[in-house]
Amino acid sequence: MPVRNVTEMDMSDEFDVIVIGAGPAGENVADRAVRGGLTAAIVEERLVGGECSYWACIPSKALLRPVDLVAEVSRVPGLSLGPVDVAKVLARRDEAVSRYDDSGQVGWVDGLPATFLRGRGRLDGPRRVRVTMSDGGERVLSARHAVVLATGSTPAIPPVPGLREASPWTSHEVTAAKAVPERLAVIGGGVVACEMAQAMHGLGARQTTVLVRGGSLLARMEPFAGELLAQSFAEAGIDVRLRTDAVRVERPEPGGKVTVHLPEGPPVEADELLVATGRRPATSHVGLETVGLRAGEIVEVDDSMRATGVEGGWLYAVGDLNGRALLTHMGKYQARVCGDVIAARANGGRDDLPAMRDAADRYGAPQVVFTDPQICSAGRTEAQARAAGFRVRTVEYDLGSVSGAYLLGDGYRGRAKAVVDEERRVLLGVTFAGPGTAELLHAATVAVTAEVPLERLWHAVPSFPTVSEVWLRLLETYGL
Repeated sequence: MPVRNVTEMDMSDEFDVIVIGAGPAGENVADRAVRGGLTAAIVEERLVGGECSYWACIPSKALLRPVDLVAEVSRVPGLSLGPVDVAKVLARRDEAVSRYDDSGQVGWVDGLPATFLRGRGRLDGPRRVRVTMSDGGERVLSARHAVVLATGSTPAIPPVPGLREASPWTSHEVTAAKAVPERLAVIGGGVVACEMAQAMHGLGARQTTVLVRGGSLLARMEPFAGELLAQSFAEAGIDVRLRTDAVRVERPEPGGKVTVHLPEGPPVEADELLVATGRRPATSHVGLETVGLRAGEIVEVDDSMRATGVEGGWLYAVGDLNGRALLTHMGKYQARVCGDVIAARANGGRDDLPAMRDAADRYGAPQVVFTDPQICSAGRTEAQARAAGFRVRTVEYDLGSVSGAYLLGDGYRGRAKAVVDEERRVLLGVTFAGPGTAELLHAATVAVTAEVPLERLWHAVPSFPTVSEVWLRLLETYGL
């Protein structure tokens, strides 16, 4: 972890904006603030680039891509792939994360230009940030206009007896794995659990067991998505056990065999145990209590990302720790909004920027689960739309019936579902499940966020023969 020397230019302790956390959200706040003519300092204890760059989005997709490609090729007659070279996959993963060297990202911060401080930052009262530097020193910074919290979230470990003591993998350890375990147990049924179970199994974990407390995989998405994924898992030999809790975990020796005891039946034995049961805001050690907020909780914000519980309007929070949408792209969106707002307010601009009235995360953030089949959605599910009081009609279509899907390979399975607001005749949400469907998602995101009328959407003609023709089929099924 390189430490950048503090130059004479850096020695001022007063900045227009101070950002605590240099993940994607923090970086984007600083970028937009500097573009707006403000000075900025960024404080980061770990690697600049954050979770996404080193322990989440980037490495997980590097691990999943070979598995996805093998599945894609297997569906096309006349093509075949030999066994996956796991060592080369892991080496490419290391390349993707810059071998955990953030000097390139630090250079990007320097070039904004912004001042980078390597250390732990925490609030120390209004507009003040105390930084414990990596070399043991300390600096106290003050902000003329804003302090922005962008510390993200951390994996949650449920209170199962023996679980924490067993040193389980979280998203950090599984995406940074130096080898693939022969036997892997997974606790959880959400995105990280599903993606990493399939990645490790495809790379050689001969026995993969997924323990899901609820009744389905990907429970927050449309039910058919989890059902199609469960079918794919079963065909691949991944053992999914629904409505199953871990009641006790044992690992007598560090790095040795781990045993997961279940409410009934024999325990699950594995070489590694992955816990993927959600995340918590990383706000326990950022000094929230010094400004009247509760440590360890999410920071409530308005649509400009300004903290609602702090007097003076100087504190902002972007990304996972505000609890609005725990997705990298949404954290970056919030950060762009936040940086622009801070600059506008600092420069005497309007306080009610139009972008805030139509915040994208209000409509349901776009999301992709990079499994095989891919699962992706934008907007609300049917259940969410009904719970919000909309008068809803839904339409579904078999993706395998679209001509373009047949050309992608034999046995293509998938489904599409659209949730329509019957009063305004606009889309409230769209979900796709099928190989390669992630490339359909942005069209859905535009249609949902822009509230494109169905009658106008009908004139957006999809190309033939592509899977995008499902848009026409959905509209025809609706009755247009």
